[in-house]
Amino acid sequence: MTHTIIQRPLITEKSMTLAQRGWYTFAVTKTARKEMIAKAISRLYNVQVRDVRTIKKVGKVHRAGKKMIRVQKPDWKKAMVKLAKGQRIPVFEVTGATEKA
Repeated sequence: MTHTIIQRPLITEKSMTLAQRGWYTFAVTKTARKEMIAKAISRLYNVQVRDVRTIKKVGKVHRAGKKMIRVQKPDWKKAMVKLAKGQRIPVFEVTGATEKA
């Protein structure tokens, strides 16, 4: 059930900056409620969730193909989860050192 609610973690520059402050960002199903999201995150990553914020995102419209037909991506929902102090989700951790050439 937790895998049906949480679709994937959102890894972007902005979400990585928020993760350093304790806010972790996930793409969730459109019908998921805040209580369901908190329970799924706590079960999946074995952490304690303090706060959940959700945002409904409208799918973008773009033109594709030889005839430039309008195509709309599906609507989706984003959830930002605040964890208890001192807890982390390893998916959002940056590992390895980058070398300068």
